[in-house]
Amino acid sequence: MPIEILIVDDAPNIVLSLEFLMKKEGFSVRSVGDGDAALQEVEERKPDLVLLDVMIPKKNGYEVCEAIRADPRNQGVKIIMLTAKGREVEQEKGLALGADDYVTKPFATRELVLKVRGMLGLPTD
Repeated sequence: MPIEILIVDDAPNIVLSLEFLMKKEGFSVRSVGDGDAALQEVEERKPDLVLLDVMIPKKNGYEVCEAIRADPRNQGVKIIMLTAKGREVEQEKGLALGADDYVTKPFATRELVLKVRGMLGLPTD
């Protein structure tokens, strides 16, 4: 069964880039553009990992992260927050709410792939 990644971002160019990158690594990829859709998607088909933008409509990434972590059924779901907000206080907030990692945009694609693979327990060489 392929590893499922959910991309949550409202910028079509970022979604296309992330989808291409993750599919190239052999992952099954779904994407949504707002916080409400992200929570619905997690509930319906729990992904292995969520690439979660902070600045999204309806519910922001922090609220989505907190909601995912509040549900014990999502215990195994990994979350990497992606954002242009790179200040340390924002990173600390994301990690405090349950994110497993935090990547600032623009990001190096190789770095992101290594983080995703490492978080999923896959070889990073």
